[in-house]
Amino acid sequence: MKKTLLLASVLAALSAGNFAYADDDDCYVPMSKWQSRDAVRSMAEAKGWNVRRIKIDDGCYEIKGRDDRGRRIEVKIDPATLVVVEFEYEDDDDDYGEKKRRRNKKGASAPSGPITPANPPSNGLFSPGSKPKVVTQ
Repeated sequence: MKKTLLLASVLAALSAGNFAYADDDDCYVPMSKWQSRDAVRSMAEAKGWNVRRIKIDDGCYEIKGRDDRGRRIEVKIDPATLVVVEFEYEDDDDDYGEKKRRRNKKGASAPSGPITPANPPSNGLFSPGSKPKVVTQ
């Protein structure tokens, strides 16, 4: 009975520990390889972002500010490569008056605007007034 209880306790502790590592937007980079906050600020300003705050969160740099269209953003940056790990922007004009968050994960660049039927992506797959063309390689 004691062995069964001990085994159940160990398994419960191990499974709880696995959930702590399930977050995929953390950065695991030694501090010796980090770039400076000035480099982060320069990268953000080169993208047209107005930086209000740079802090460290989950081992990543986190930028809070506004994008080039004036929307509030929160961006996680890999401290060694300065690659965008997570991008969120908050939109205050939803139906409930709450903040909306939109996410791009793992190195995706910031969205340049909504993609709607009136504004299809300019990748050559769509022509006005026709069905989408399917290209396979």
